[in-house]
Amino acid sequence: MNEASESSDPSAGQRDDAVPLSGPVIRALSVRKTYRLGAESIHALRGVDLSVACGEYVSIMGPSGSGKSTLFNVIGGLDKPDDGQVFIDEVDVAALDTFELAWLRCHKIGYIFQTFNLIPVQSALENVMLPMLFGGTSDADAQDRAAELLKKVGLGDRLLNKPTQLSGGQQQRVAIARALANDPAIILADEPTGNLDLATGEQIILILKQLTEDSDVTVISATHDHKMLAASHRVVYLTDGRITNILDRDQIDIQVGSIGTGGTLAGSAD
Repeated sequence: MNEASESSDPSAGQRDDAVPLSGPVIRALSVRKTYRLGAESIHALRGVDLSVACGEYVSIMGPSGSGKSTLFNVIGGLDKPDDGQVFIDEVDVAALDTFELAWLRCHKIGYIFQTFNLIPVQSALENVMLPMLFGGTSDADAQDRAAELLKKVGLGDRLLNKPTQLSGGQQQRVAIARALANDPAIILADEPTGNLDLATGEQIILILKQLTEDSDVTVISATHDHKMLAASHRVVYLTDGRITNILDRDQIDIQVGSIGTGGTLAGSAD
């Protein structure tokens, strides 16, 4: 793989007709992030440039420590870059004050985590209602929408079950419904299939793919899961905090036990 030039447009190239050819909903420009560990400096991101269009499904792949989660957190407004800019709908995230950033996280972005992050003492319905209540939706409206979303992910008969009464796959479906609560434009999924078996992981991937097709929701997934590639419009490979390759789905040859482009291994994760 050839390292992408920081001056080039990593999002250039032809895409599947299913991807809207609209302006980018996300733009990361020369993003850098360094963490301090005692006297040591850890360069998590080293000048990342990335544009993502409305309705795209993008998988970010790379070995542990490559910067996937850091890029995920910076795009989602959970962390600020040391240098560079991240724009959501052409709004510079770093320029937002605390209130504006909270609004962005609540209304524009839905988060899905590997560990589900559900509140154990609340039912599935209550977990999904929570972001809407924080956003100012009335109890009655939040309850109706939460029930509708849980039905959409196949849990219409599990509304009152608490997380401990649900399987891992069912908990992840609750997390997806919760991420959709405030009708976000962007879903950020951090290892969403990492704790799931093969069949359940495939079901979660299918749900995420359908969101891009049915609702023009943009999905960005930080993942080690090669099953994500078949659903992705593009795959972004990170190594040592740099984008080393960006491939359209039709450039990737997916076979059992290997992933290649023209017979070569492409951005294999550990």
